[in-house]
Amino acid sequence: MKTALVTGGSSPIGGAICQELAAQGHHVIVHANSNTAAAEETVAAIADKGGSAEVMALDLTDVTGAEAVLSARVREAPIQILVHNSGLHRDVPFAGMSHEDWQQVIDVNLTGFFAALRPLIMPMMRSRWGRIVGISSLTAVTGNRGQSNYAAAKGGMLAFVKSISREYASRGVTANVVAPGLIDTPEIRAMDNFDALKALCPAGR
Repeated sequence: MKTALVTGGSSPIGGAICQELAAQGHHVIVHANSNTAAAEETVAAIADKGGSAEVMALDLTDVTGAEAVLSARVREAPIQILVHNSGLHRDVPFAGMSHEDWQQVIDVNLTGFFAALRPLIMPMMRSRWGRIVGISSLTAVTGNRGQSNYAAAKGGMLAFVKSISREYASRGVTANVVAPGLIDTPEIRAMDNFDALKALCPAGR
């Protein structure tokens, strides 16, 4: 049994990832920043199916604090799977974008990935096995109106993971990015233009 850390595991997409990893036989650390109740629900759902999971509450934008917690954890055993699913968007046209709008999105989406991975990478290398997955977005490739901060963060993830893959593939540690389009989540359904967005999908769903 390997241990997997899913950042943003308290979100709908993160919860689904956690449950799939648990179904594959891994022990899953369900990360939450503040929504620990949702993370606990995911852990309970995993336990109901005979899987193994736990909650980790951690602010990944506090790089020093995150490194201290994760470094202490991997002294016991390596965390060999990392899925960086934590994400945040602050959508606004660039001319009206504040520095805070920019920085928060960069901090959660990109710097949070750095904070989660850095304490894990050496133990992965020593074990000669690791899997790193970043959840990006098609916005990283296409761009999108009102999302220059989000596109920059997710595009930075693409470049970051490409570089990591070159550095560590020879040590048995692979790194990949998944760039999904729209996923049917409560957040997406709450958008004013949900029906128009759904119509853009070839399957109409």
